[in-house]
Amino acid sequence: MKYMIIGAGGTGGILGYKLTEGGKDVTLIARGAHLNAMKAQGLTIHQIWNDQTVVLPVKAAAEEEYGEQPDVILVCVKGYSLDSVYPLICRVSGPETVVIPILNIFGTGGKMQEQLPGILVTDGCIYVSANMEAPGVLKQHGEICRVVFGVRNENEYRPVLKEIAGDFEECGICGILSHNIQRDALQKFSYVSPIGAVGLYYNCAAGDVQKEGEPREMFKAMIREIVALAEAMGIHFGQDLVAVNLKILSDLAPEATTSMQRDVMAGKPSEIDGLIYQVVRLGREYGVPVPQYEKVAANL
Repeated sequence: MKYMIIGAGGTGGILGYKLTEGGKDVTLIARGAHLNAMKAQGLTIHQIWNDQTVVLPVKAAAEEEYGEQPDVILVCVKGYSLDSVYPLICRVSGPETVVIPILNIFGTGGKMQEQLPGILVTDGCIYVSANMEAPGVLKQHGEICRVVFGVRNENEYRPVLKEIAGDFEECGICGILSHNIQRDALQKFSYVSPIGAVGLYYNCAAGDVQKEGEPREMFKAMIREIVALAEAMGIHFGQDLVAVNLKILSDLAPEATTSMQRDVMAGKPSEIDGLIYQVVRLGREYGVPVPQYEKVAANL
């Protein structure tokens, strides 16, 4: 199958690297210095958990250069850039193209589907920790690379989704075709939202949350607030998400930070609305107390 990845940062770049390394037909859509560097010298990944650097030639193009019809489009932009990708998706998609959004913000797939009638848009999320270090260079903070995706309604299922999951697995990506993607996407949100919020509030890195102390206690409390919200929404996890998310956290390099935290600290646009303020709004909508989120929101 032919893959197109929109966005070549810490999410899209790592997926593009792994799919390319695994022999798949992949084009990374990027722009500016990052695009030029990938065209000239390939994509470089600094794996800081084992102090290794790997370089791989990749197919990269500006969106106006891309003239193929992909079977699968992986959308790996930030939430605030989502509106900018619709024209490209509409231009290149065929009747069987599958769009998989891989963003941090819960509910993205449903939002995109409204804008892309006639194209199958699943929901999806990823467990990975990486960021752009320089044009053409990504820093990956841990080995984890897991993509969870699936349709929101059973009648939208297509056999090609299982093929996509198989391609992921062949390329060293843990690909999980979910039968309850709203639950699984919210589970991912229960990690990325609290860790980003805590990182911002305390201006700290993963190592500060890995050890006992106030940041770790806030992280756990915010996870419990997400679980309470999920219960009010009729979503039941059936496992201890505090323990699950602490295990994910323990596998990261101590210096790792979140993209939202880095963006806010650099004065750039960020996903703070979807990752923090949205939880406060949902708490009010469902009548669920979220005091830790209220505290962070008030501070920010």
